[in-house]
Amino acid sequence: MLKLEKGFDKFANFIGYITAIVMVLMILNVFYDVVMRYFFRSGSIAMQEMEWHLFSVIILLGISYTLKEDGHVRVDLIYDTLKDKKKAMINMIGVVLFILPISLLIGFGSIDYVIEAYQSGEQSGDPGGLTNRWLVKSLIPISFFLLIITSIGFFIKNLNVYRGLHPVAPHMVKGEIDTIVNDVHKSEDNLHKGDK
Repeated sequence: MLKLEKGFDKFANFIGYITAIVMVLMILNVFYDVVMRYFFRSGSIAMQEMEWHLFSVIILLGISYTLKEDGHVRVDLIYDTLKDKKKAMINMIGVVLFILPISLLIGFGSIDYVIEAYQSGEQSGDPGGLTNRWLVKSLIPISFFLLIITSIGFFIKNLNVYRGLHPVAPHMVKGEIDTIVNDVHKSEDNLHKGDK
């Protein structure tokens, strides 16, 4: 089960790398737009529209990577006080009751929306805007199908925690503080060993 978990984590990391590349592209696009607008009094509607297209890609693909990193929203005030097994149980129930049904609903429900955009040749209403809007709209079902895959990996990770194969990964402020404190203690121990 641990190998399976690592396989799903690698898949989610790959999605995270793609999202990071798109983020850099969006930053470059915004930089170009700002320079052209304020220094050369020029601009491109297509490049301005590309900003929100790239932003959509970041959000839609980032959903899966965020789940893998356990960065989604929940009531951490209560969650952080629980034992690992209870945390894992909450996460597994959340996958089954919330993530999978909603992902299936949106994933399959948005396919017709993409087909309609493709068949109608939907494009920007502004002159000089982007064409082929179906490309960015196709990311809606794709992102939720990717979320289904990563949520299966998240379920397996929490099943491994529940079975005692490893602890819940530290997250949020409490987990980060605990990790930093442990690292400081290890560094101090290593320094003391070096003095002897």
